[in-house]
Amino acid sequence: MLQITLEADNSIVDEVDLFRFRINNELESKNKSALGQYFTPAPICRFMASLFDSIPSKSYLLDPGCGTGGLTSAFIEEAINRNEIVDIEADLYDIEPKVKPYITEVKNLCSKSAKINFIEDDFILNFDTILNESFFNSISVEKYSHAILNPPYKKIATKSNHRICLRKAGVEIVNIYAGFVALSILQLRKGGELVAIIPRSFCNGLYYEPFRKFILNRTAIKHIHIFESRTDAFSDEDVLQENIIVHLVKGEKQKDVTITSSPTSDFHIDPITNTYSATDMTIRSVPISSIVNQHDRNLFIHIAANNRDQAIIDKLSIFTSTLDDLNIEVSTGPVVDFRLKNDLRENYEDGLAPLLYPIHFKNGFKWPQKTKKPNAINISKKSRKWLWDNTGYFVITKRFSSKEENRRIVASIYDGTLPGRFIGFENKLNVFHHKKKAIEKELALGLMIFLNCTLVDKYYRLFGGHTQVNATDLRAIKYPDFETLIRLGKKVDSPSLSQKEIDDLIEKEIIKMTGNDNNNPIEMQNKIDQALQILIDVGMPRAQQNERSALTLLALLNLTPQKQWSDAESPMIGVTPIMDWCLNEYGKEYAPNTRETFRRQTLHQFVDGGVCLYNPDKPDRPVNSPKACYQITPELLKIIKHYGTTNWTPYLNRWLKKRKTLVQKYAKSRDMAMIPLTLDTGEEILLSPGDHSQLICDIVNEFGQRFVPGAEVIYLGDTGAKEEFFNKEKLEELGVTVNRKGKLPDVVLYWQNKDWLLLIESVTSHGPVDSKRHSELSELFKNAKPGLVYVTAFPNRSIMAKYLTDISWETEVWTADTPTHLIHFNGDRFLGPHNNNSQT
Repeated sequence: MLQITLEADNSIVDEVDLFRFRINNELESKNKSALGQYFTPAPICRFMASLFDSIPSKSYLLDPGCGTGGLTSAFIEEAINRNEIVDIEADLYDIEPKVKPYITEVKNLCSKSAKINFIEDDFILNFDTILNESFFNSISVEKYSHAILNPPYKKIATKSNHRICLRKAGVEIVNIYAGFVALSILQLRKGGELVAIIPRSFCNGLYYEPFRKFILNRTAIKHIHIFESRTDAFSDEDVLQENIIVHLVKGEKQKDVTITSSPTSDFHIDPITNTYSATDMTIRSVPISSIVNQHDRNLFIHIAANNRDQAIIDKLSIFTSTLDDLNIEVSTGPVVDFRLKNDLRENYEDGLAPLLYPIHFKNGFKWPQKTKKPNAINISKKSRKWLWDNTGYFVITKRFSSKEENRRIVASIYDGTLPGRFIGFENKLNVFHHKKKAIEKELALGLMIFLNCTLVDKYYRLFGGHTQVNATDLRAIKYPDFETLIRLGKKVDSPSLSQKEIDDLIEKEIIKMTGNDNNNPIEMQNKIDQALQILIDVGMPRAQQNERSALTLLALLNLTPQKQWSDAESPMIGVTPIMDWCLNEYGKEYAPNTRETFRRQTLHQFVDGGVCLYNPDKPDRPVNSPKACYQITPELLKIIKHYGTTNWTPYLNRWLKKRKTLVQKYAKSRDMAMIPLTLDTGEEILLSPGDHSQLICDIVNEFGQRFVPGAEVIYLGDTGAKEEFFNKEKLEELGVTVNRKGKLPDVVLYWQNKDWLLLIESVTSHGPVDSKRHSELSELFKNAKPGLVYVTAFPNRSIMAKYLTDISWETEVWTADTPTHLIHFNGDRFLGPHNNNSQT
């Protein structure tokens, strides 16, 4: 069992987060996936706990699906930060027996502030027992003041015990996570608060309609946080599910909803505002009507992270027709190939029916294809009922979009021109039809144009929490009316249109219907994409190739969405005005505590890279002056005015020849990037550039000064000099003689105070002190007079997590990102030798 020794300033959450790394190596990946066991990283735990409006000293907490207790520890830590005295009672549920010893550790860590009760049981099935007890004993199930949860994700079979139990509780649920949330709400007191990180999939789809009604009828939505990347929330795991964090209050009247978003989950306390933030976090407050349309009988939840996203919703709201109104149906392709294996044919022959798969619609329609998939199907008694008449036009969309495709909804046309009387559509396709027959040409072309427009794709992403596009999702979209679709279809001669041509056709129809040609979110996105390309072209590093930097460039040019690049200007503008401009012109409202991110992670690099000037009107202005400002350089302004023209590339190349790009500056010669290290003796050495050498520097300056103050440096590997730093004479004096080819650790320190020799490995990609390495070092230093201490150093805990199962017992582990903490792997003592003749 991993032993943790707490120091006075140590964080409960950081200690518990180590349990998450450990148990991830203990659980089988197949079981984790099957049970939806994904444990919450510490930064997310802290952010979730910070969302609670009120945490009284005496609180009653529910944490179903608790894992190793990260969320509970974050709640307790937040309570301690808010109150002088804390007395929390917490019920934690989990069915995984391997978490029990970790929860015991959490109990010990939190014993002064909380009474933790661990229930090793199925949370949903256990609720049936709670209901029965409450009925016979007249006890209310509304016990808790707070609930915090990261529930498992797993579909529930219709006749399963879970489904039956939930129905008894009055809840119709199709996924375990929704059941956890619903039952947690039922057990909250009036005014009780719930914070959960759950899949976004409940926001749409008919299957989740009862769950949405349950939430909206019983709680008020206070806060929603969305992650711009599907993989970021659980970056340590192989999770592609799109997650959101929700804060709900039971029985409270619904007011405006706070919506935040971030491209990362690196939540941290902002020292200026003392609030939690993440890199490039946006924030906005909206009425509930902006999230749930009161006229939508399905109660779909649309989460717009910024005004630009809201503009997409508003812009498409003028289209109000349903597929029923259009007399069109959409169905999943009826041919399930594995059920008709005997009828599948690789090639078409007379008497067969063509069989269409998604592969036939890749980069336009092409049939037949030479792939593993068949191109035809035999017309048999078994297959005939799944085949349709091969006449006229069908609109096809793929249910699954590939990573290479920019759109989730990709619509194509099948025009009925293949041979044969019947046609087969495979199950991974969605087919628009009229009673299993074709629809007229102009209607089909108009429908294809609408489905392929950027507005529809952006709109779908606002309520679609997955890459799969089902027929149910397509039925939920509102479409242009019949006349508009026919009019669109008549404007095209073939299905092959560019994205711009499609978007222009839809935009003209919207302008025709509204008379408004302003606030085009597609124009906004196009300008941002173009600004991003300019940053790439002028050589900005990857860290500045993001939307924040693109918007900053546009602000420096005062280039609103309607303007052309030739209209670029060069105003002098400060950081806060830049952020205000991003909101007013491009609808993106960054949180106030991201101001320093703009300054330190975009504008500093712009200045260094020759993109803009700092205080051009008064170069000697103090750094902290409120009048500090930035301005695009005159040379670059002249070039940018030609972006999108034939002059752009030659003008850009001339400009690049006159000035080294920031990327080139960051990649200066090796000598210019050496890492200086000054030893206690005053001697300065230069470490070669790179993460490994930086960690060696941190070991000497951070680890050494904290845990073995005054220790003498005996050896440093990878100094970049002709001779590595090596006090060979001193090592021989301590009883160890090695040649230069000996397998020395990266750092050797001698602490005279305790007569210890510390053997430290600096691990950035490989090489911890595992059992094999422990044996090698023991043999190499077997004649050492001092006691031996083995240490593995990592730059951060994420890298450490990869090697936890390899690290040898009776060694120490230190990470540079938490320099005051030291982790001890078993043994009879903490930080000290383990040989019998060592100094104690």
